[in-house]
Amino acid sequence: MKADDVRRAYAMPLSNPAYPPGPYRFFDREYVIISYRTDPDALRAVVPEPLEIAEPVVKYEFIKMPDATGFGDYTESGQVIPVRFEGKAGVYVHAMYLDDDAPIAGGREIWGFPKKLAFPKLVHEGEVIVGTLHYGSVLCSTATMAYKHEALDTDAIAEALGEPNFLVKIIPHVDATPRICELVRYRLEDIVVKEAWSGPAELELHRHVIADVARLPVLEIVSAVHFVADLTLGLGEVVHDYMASQGSDRHA
Repeated sequence: MKADDVRRAYAMPLSNPAYPPGPYRFFDREYVIISYRTDPDALRAVVPEPLEIAEPVVKYEFIKMPDATGFGDYTESGQVIPVRFEGKAGVYVHAMYLDDDAPIAGGREIWGFPKKLAFPKLVHEGEVIVGTLHYGSVLCSTATMAYKHEALDTDAIAEALGEPNFLVKIIPHVDATPRICELVRYRLEDIVVKEAWSGPAELELHRHVIADVARLPVLEIVSAVHFVADLTLGLGEVVHDYMASQGSDRHA
Protein backbone atom coordinates (compact mmCIF):
# COMPACT_ATOMS: atom_id res chain seq x y z
CA MET A 1 0.00 0.00 0.00
CA LYS A 2 1.40 3.37 -1.09
CA ALA A 3 1.42 6.55 0.99
CA ASP A 4 -1.14 8.10 -1.38
CA ASP A 5 -3.47 5.19 -0.64
CA VAL A 6 -3.10 5.88 3.07
CA ARG A 7 -3.82 9.57 2.56
CA ARG A 8 -7.12 8.69 0.85
CA ALA A 9 -8.29 6.75 3.90
CA TYR A 10 -11.37 8.13 5.63
CA ALA A 11 -11.86 5.74 8.57
CA MET A 12 -10.31 2.95 10.61
CA PRO A 13 -9.20 0.18 10.25
CA LEU A 14 -7.11 1.31 7.30
CA SER A 15 -7.72 -1.71 5.05
CA ASN A 16 -11.27 -2.52 6.21
CA PRO A 17 -13.15 0.57 7.47
CA ALA A 18 -15.98 0.07 9.96
CA TYR A 19 -18.40 2.17 7.85
CA PRO A 20 -18.69 3.54 4.28
CA PRO A 21 -18.31 7.21 3.30
CA GLY A 22 -21.44 9.37 3.71
CA PRO A 23 -23.88 10.91 3.23
CA TYR A 24 -26.08 8.80 5.50
CA ARG A 25 -29.81 8.63 4.77
CA PHE A 26 -32.31 7.31 7.32
CA PHE A 27 -35.72 5.91 6.37
CA ASP A 28 -38.68 5.44 8.75
CA ARG A 29 -36.73 6.74 11.76
CA GLU A 30 -39.10 6.41 14.73
CA TYR A 31 -38.69 8.83 17.63
CA VAL A 32 -40.09 9.06 21.13
CA ILE A 33 -38.87 12.25 22.82
CA ILE A 34 -39.87 13.06 26.39
CA SER A 35 -38.99 16.57 27.55
CA TYR A 36 -38.54 17.05 31.28
CA ARG A 37 -37.43 19.68 33.77
CA THR A 38 -34.25 18.97 35.65
CA ASP A 39 -31.93 20.44 38.28
CA PRO A 40 -30.41 23.66 36.83
CA ASP A 41 -27.15 23.14 38.73
CA ALA A 42 -26.79 19.62 37.34
CA LEU A 43 -27.42 20.98 33.84
CA ARG A 44 -24.83 23.75 34.21
CA ALA A 45 -22.26 21.14 35.27
CA VAL A 46 -22.46 19.29 31.92
CA VAL A 47 -23.15 21.96 29.27
CA PRO A 48 -19.84 23.37 27.96
CA GLU A 49 -19.12 27.00 27.18
CA PRO A 50 -19.65 28.85 24.88
CA LEU A 51 -23.08 27.17 24.75
CA GLU A 52 -25.72 28.75 26.97
CA ILE A 53 -28.57 26.87 28.64
CA ALA A 54 -31.91 27.96 27.23
CA GLU A 55 -33.97 26.58 30.16
CA PRO A 56 -33.56 23.72 32.68
CA VAL A 57 -35.02 21.14 30.28
CA VAL A 58 -33.67 17.88 28.89
CA LYS A 59 -35.04 15.94 25.93
CA TYR A 60 -34.75 12.19 26.52
CA GLU A 61 -34.83 10.33 23.22
CA PHE A 62 -35.48 6.81 22.04
CA ILE A 63 -34.88 6.43 18.30
CA LYS A 64 -35.50 3.25 16.30
CA MET A 65 -33.60 3.30 12.99
CA PRO A 66 -34.58 0.29 10.88
CA ASP A 67 -32.96 1.46 7.62
CA ALA A 68 -29.84 3.64 7.68
CA THR A 69 -27.51 3.65 4.69
CA GLY A 70 -24.11 2.32 5.71
CA PHE A 71 -25.16 1.82 9.34
CA GLY A 72 -27.91 -0.77 9.06
CA ASP A 73 -30.67 -1.39 11.60
CA TYR A 74 -30.18 -0.14 15.15
CA THR A 75 -31.75 1.64 18.11
CA GLU A 76 -30.45 4.57 20.12
CA SER A 77 -31.27 6.29 23.39
CA GLY A 78 -29.88 9.43 24.98
CA GLN A 79 -30.20 12.99 26.18
CA VAL A 80 -30.06 16.28 24.31
CA ILE A 81 -30.27 19.71 25.92
CA PRO A 82 -31.83 22.88 24.45
CA VAL A 83 -29.14 25.58 24.24
CA ARG A 84 -28.28 28.86 22.55
CA PHE A 85 -25.13 29.62 20.59
CA GLU A 86 -24.41 33.16 19.46
CA GLY A 87 -28.01 34.03 20.25
CA LYS A 88 -29.55 31.24 18.16
CA ALA A 89 -31.44 28.19 19.38
CA GLY A 90 -30.12 24.65 19.03
CA VAL A 91 -29.52 21.49 21.05
CA TYR A 92 -26.44 20.04 22.70
CA VAL A 93 -26.03 16.27 22.35
CA HIS A 94 -25.05 15.17 25.86
CA ALA A 95 -25.19 11.35 25.82
CA MET A 96 -26.04 8.57 23.36
CA TYR A 97 -26.31 4.80 23.83
CA LEU A 98 -26.79 2.39 20.93
CA ASP A 99 -26.44 -1.22 19.85
CA ASP A 100 -24.48 -1.14 16.57
CA ASP A 101 -20.72 -0.83 15.99
CA ALA A 102 -20.68 1.08 12.68
CA PRO A 103 -22.63 4.16 13.84
CA ILE A 104 -20.70 4.19 17.12
CA ALA A 105 -17.38 4.29 15.24
CA GLY A 106 -18.59 6.65 12.52
CA GLY A 107 -20.42 8.95 14.91
CA ARG A 108 -17.44 9.36 17.19
CA GLU A 109 -14.79 9.64 14.46
CA ILE A 110 -16.56 12.01 12.04
CA TRP A 111 -18.69 14.31 14.21
CA GLY A 112 -17.72 13.54 17.80
CA PHE A 113 -21.02 12.00 18.90
CA PRO A 114 -20.83 10.88 22.57
CA LYS A 115 -21.80 7.31 21.72
CA LYS A 116 -21.44 4.23 23.92
CA LEU A 117 -22.40 0.60 23.33
CA ALA A 118 -25.55 -0.36 25.23
CA PHE A 119 -28.92 -2.05 24.64
CA PRO A 120 -31.82 0.35 24.02
CA LYS A 121 -35.23 -0.88 22.87
CA LEU A 122 -38.33 0.86 21.52
CA VAL A 123 -41.42 -1.36 21.19
CA HIS A 124 -45.20 -1.09 20.96
CA GLU A 125 -47.15 -2.92 23.66
CA GLY A 126 -50.86 -2.55 22.93
CA GLU A 127 -51.82 1.06 23.58
CA VAL A 128 -48.40 1.99 25.00
CA ILE A 129 -44.99 2.71 23.46
CA VAL A 130 -42.21 1.43 25.73
CA GLY A 131 -38.57 2.49 25.64
CA THR A 132 -35.91 0.86 27.77
CA LEU A 133 -32.15 1.29 28.06
CA HIS A 134 -29.98 -1.46 29.51
CA TYR A 135 -26.24 -1.15 30.01
CA GLY A 136 -25.26 -4.79 30.20
CA SER A 137 -27.80 -6.39 32.51
CA VAL A 138 -28.68 -3.16 34.36
CA LEU A 139 -31.81 -1.15 33.55
CA CYS A 140 -30.86 2.54 33.24
CA SER A 141 -34.04 4.14 31.89
CA THR A 142 -37.69 3.34 31.19
CA ALA A 143 -40.08 5.49 29.16
CA THR A 144 -43.77 4.88 28.55
CA MET A 145 -45.99 6.94 26.27
CA ALA A 146 -49.63 6.57 25.28
CA TYR A 147 -50.00 5.55 21.63
CA LYS A 148 -51.10 8.25 19.15
CA HIS A 149 -53.44 10.32 21.32
CA GLU A 150 -53.26 13.67 19.48
CA ALA A 151 -51.96 14.41 15.98
CA LEU A 152 -49.31 17.11 15.69
CA ASP A 153 -48.29 19.48 12.90
CA THR A 154 -45.59 17.61 10.97
CA ASP A 155 -44.15 20.86 9.59
CA ALA A 156 -43.50 22.11 13.13
CA ILE A 157 -41.70 18.85 13.98
CA ALA A 158 -39.59 19.12 10.83
CA GLU A 159 -38.67 22.71 11.69
CA ALA A 160 -37.54 21.66 15.17
CA LEU A 161 -35.47 18.79 13.72
CA GLY A 162 -33.77 21.29 11.42
CA GLU A 163 -32.30 23.32 14.29
CA PRO A 164 -28.51 23.11 14.70
CA ASN A 165 -27.06 20.36 16.88
CA PHE A 166 -23.84 20.77 18.86
CA LEU A 167 -21.22 18.24 19.97
CA VAL A 168 -17.82 18.27 21.62
CA LYS A 169 -15.38 16.27 19.48
CA ILE A 170 -12.39 14.96 21.45
CA ILE A 171 -9.43 13.06 19.95
CA PRO A 172 -6.25 12.55 22.02
CA HIS A 173 -2.60 12.41 20.98
CA VAL A 174 -0.92 9.02 21.18
CA ASP A 175 0.45 10.10 24.58
CA ALA A 176 -3.17 10.70 25.73
CA THR A 177 -2.82 14.49 25.88
CA PRO A 178 -5.53 16.49 24.07
CA ARG A 179 -5.01 16.89 20.32
CA ILE A 180 -8.48 17.82 19.05
CA CYS A 181 -11.10 19.39 21.30
CA GLU A 182 -13.71 21.23 19.27
CA LEU A 183 -17.31 22.35 19.40
CA VAL A 184 -18.96 20.94 16.27
CA ARG A 185 -22.24 22.00 14.71
CA TYR A 186 -24.28 19.81 12.37
CA ARG A 187 -27.82 19.71 11.01
CA LEU A 188 -30.32 17.11 9.89
CA GLU A 189 -31.22 17.66 6.23
CA ASP A 190 -33.89 16.74 3.66
CA ILE A 191 -36.34 16.05 6.48
CA VAL A 192 -39.70 14.42 5.70
CA VAL A 193 -41.90 13.91 8.77
CA LYS A 194 -44.51 11.28 7.89
CA GLU A 195 -46.64 11.42 11.04
CA ALA A 196 -46.40 12.98 14.50
CA TRP A 197 -48.32 12.49 17.73
CA SER A 198 -48.39 13.66 21.33
CA GLY A 199 -49.69 11.99 24.47
CA PRO A 200 -49.11 11.49 28.17
CA ALA A 201 -45.77 9.96 29.15
CA GLU A 202 -43.62 8.88 32.06
CA LEU A 203 -39.84 8.56 32.39
CA GLU A 204 -37.70 6.85 35.03
CA LEU A 205 -33.90 7.17 35.19
CA HIS A 206 -31.74 4.88 37.32
CA ARG A 207 -28.24 5.53 38.62
CA HIS A 208 -25.38 3.77 36.84
CA VAL A 209 -21.65 4.47 36.99
CA ILE A 210 -21.12 4.40 33.18
CA ALA A 211 -24.57 5.12 31.74
CA ASP A 212 -25.12 8.12 34.00
CA VAL A 213 -28.42 9.37 32.55
CA ALA A 214 -29.72 9.91 36.11
CA ARG A 215 -27.14 12.68 36.59
CA LEU A 216 -29.84 14.92 35.08
CA PRO A 217 -32.81 13.92 37.27
CA VAL A 218 -36.45 14.03 36.21
CA LEU A 219 -38.30 16.71 38.20
CA GLU A 220 -41.35 17.18 35.97
CA ILE A 221 -42.50 15.84 32.59
CA VAL A 222 -43.09 18.75 30.19
CA SER A 223 -44.23 17.00 26.99
CA ALA A 224 -43.83 13.94 24.81
CA VAL A 225 -43.81 13.46 21.04
CA HIS A 226 -43.81 10.36 18.86
CA PHE A 227 -43.08 10.68 15.14
CA VAL A 228 -41.64 8.93 12.09
CA ALA A 229 -39.34 10.67 9.60
CA ASP A 230 -36.92 10.22 6.73
CA LEU A 231 -33.83 12.41 6.90
CA THR A 232 -30.15 12.78 6.07
CA LEU A 233 -27.47 13.20 8.71
CA GLY A 234 -25.53 16.23 7.54
CA LEU A 235 -21.78 16.62 7.95
CA GLY A 236 -20.42 19.06 10.51
CA GLU A 237 -18.42 22.24 10.92
CA VAL A 238 -16.15 23.40 13.73
CA VAL A 239 -17.54 26.50 15.45
CA HIS A 240 -15.15 26.70 18.42
CA ASP A 241 -11.65 25.30 18.99
CA TYR A 242 -11.03 24.79 22.70
CA MET A 243 -7.31 24.15 22.15
CA ALA A 244 -6.81 27.39 20.20
CA SER A 245 -8.69 29.41 22.81
CA GLN A 246 -7.04 27.95 25.92
CA GLY A 247 -4.55 30.80 26.22
CA SER A 248 -7.23 33.49 26.11
CA ASP A 249 -9.42 31.50 28.52
CA ARG A 250 -6.53 31.26 30.97
CA HIS A 251 -6.08 35.05 31.03
CA ALA A 252 -9.78 35.91 31.02
